[in-house]
This record gives sequence, C-alpha cells and structure tokens, in this order.
Amino acid sequence: MTAAGTGVLLKLGGELVESATGRRDIARAMHRLRESGPLVVVHGGGREVDAEMAAKGIPKRAVDGLRLTDRDTLEVVVGVLAGRVNTRLVAAARVEGIRAVGLTAADAGVSSMRRADPYTAADGSEVDLGFVGQPMGIEPPVLLTRLCDAGFVPVIASIGCDTDGQLLNVNADTLAGHLAVRLCVARLIIAGGTPGVLDEHGDTIAAVTEGLLEELIADGRASAGMVAKLIACREARRGGVASVRIVGGKGATDLDGSPGTTIGS
Repeated sequence: MTAAGTGVLLKLGGELVESATGRRDIARAMHRLRESGPLVVVHGGGREVDAEMAAKGIPKRAVDGLRLTDRDTLEVVVGVLAGRVNTRLVAAARVEGIRAVGLTAADAGVSSMRRADPYTAADGSEVDLGFVGQPMGIEPPVLLTRLCDAGFVPVIASIGCDTDGQLLNVNADTLAGHLAVRLCVARLIIAGGTPGVLDEHGDTIAAVTEGLLEELIADGRASAGMVAKLIACREARRGGVASVRIVGGKGATDLDGSPGTTIGS
C-alpha cells in the first residue's frame, strides 16, 4: 500500500464466485472498492474443493472451519484454488476494467509460512491439521505493495509454502486477517454467503465487541465456519486495522452497502 492506514483487504468466500453471475457481481463490487484506493483480494473456494474431493472419493474432515489436509486433499485444494477459482475470478475482474493479477501466498513471499502446530479446537480437543499453513512475519509484503502502488489488484488464492518448498493449505480468513495487518490497511471486509454474525433467531448482529466475540466462540454459538472468521477479525483488530466487517456478498455489487457485522466496536 502507498501509506499506512489506507486501502482495503477483501476476503471472498468461495460460494460468492462459483457461478459466472456471482463472479460478475463480485467483480463489480471490487471495482467500486478499487475506486476509493488500493485493493487486495484473498479468496477461498471450499465448496468447489468439497465437490472435487467427493468426485474423487476423498472424505472431508474439518474442525472449527479449518480443513484437515492430507496429501490427497492438498492436491485437490491446490488444483481448485490456484487453478480454476483464481483464474476465473481474475478473468471476471478484467472484464470490469480491473488490472487484476492472480497469485498465491507462495508467490515471491506474499506470506511466509510454516506448518501449523496442532490445533486446540473450541471443544478443547487437540488436532493435527496436516498440510495446513500458518502465516508468519510482520514486514509488509514487497510484491503486494509494489503491485498496489502500480495500480494493480492482487487476487490471492490461499495456498502457501514453507521454507522447504512444501505446499500448504491456508485458511483464507486466517490469511486475510494476517495480510490486512502486514499491509496496514484501513479496512478488512470478509464477504461470504451469510450477512454477518447471526443471533439465535437468524438476525444479523450489528456490532460484536471482542468480549462478545470470545463468548460466541467459547459457548458454541458461532458455527464452525464463523469461528475462523471471528478469530481472523480479532487478530486484525488487535493488529491495528481500524475497520473490520463481516458482510453478506451474495448478489452484492456494493459491499459497503451490504448487511453485516462490525467487529471490535
């Protein structure tokens, strides 16, 4: 980014970019965000990964929204995220006049990575996640900074590698929160199929303090997929990102106007 406290880090859930219509809407939303300053995009693609794994007869295993990744699962994740999902999204962005560049977290050290430690789940159990990456480092990623300064929009698939070159699956929410801090962005927007954090009646909670965030995770009110989002948001807020929101992105071409939840207010 050109200066601390500027720009937007947008994380897209894979369900938003599965169809041509969804990619068109998101590309238009990206265009609107880009008009206000630098933009970096991180995306997942979990449902397409699930479908590919099912077709190959590979069972899905996950804990708190984090995919347990053995070698067979990793091959599918890399092929789907870094291949189909990333390239299609870049192509849709180009149609809207966005100078999009497709990347993974492994490219030129976008994010240093190590294999994640055993994970303590919300229920207290300890789980080996397998070939899952934990983002590292505090310095601004040079490649992303230079691309943004030159007017490009990096579109990053959540795949990394360790110092030995081993590819690693990285939770897209975790990567987005980490990069938001390293880039010193003004805003982190996590867009998915759900319009923010929901209460027991299915209504959007307008604002979640850090105290409430911890309660939602501890007492199980946050769904498995939402746990990873809340943790990423918490780390972004603690790292100095001024505005952090979880919003609904289905059919949205203006994510600033989408219903959602502000985190840490």
